[in-house]
Amino acid sequence: MSNNELQMTDAELANDGRAEFRVWWTPQVPGPAFKVSVKSWAEGQALEDILGRYDAFQFENNIKGDYCSAGGTQWRHPVITDGEWHDLDEYEAEWLGWTTGATEK
Repeated sequence: MSNNELQMTDAELANDGRAEFRVWWTPQVPGPAFKVSVKSWAEGQALEDILGRYDAFQFENNIKGDYCSAGGTQWRHPVITDGEWHDLDEYEAEWLGWTTGATEK
C-alpha cells in the first residue's frame, strides 16, 4: 500500500476507479451461478431486479413449474479487498458512497 493510499479513507479508495463489480445469479438453486461484469453497484442492482422479475414472469406464466433463484452484486478492489470478490449489500454500498442513483427494489 502506498503512502497516499494509507492516508485515504475506505470510501475514497473505493471510488478511485479501481473497484470492479459483477452480478452472480443462480436461476435454480442448487445449481451453478453465472456471473456478469457490471459498471457500478447501481447497475448491478438494476440487473438483479430484472433477473428477479424475469424469474417471476416465467413462474406466473407457467414457463417454469417452480423456481428458487438467488443472486447478488459483488465487488473487488486491489487494496480494500486484496483483489478478492465480496458480496456487497446496500449498507456497505451506502457507506462507500455508491448508492446515489441506485435502482429502488
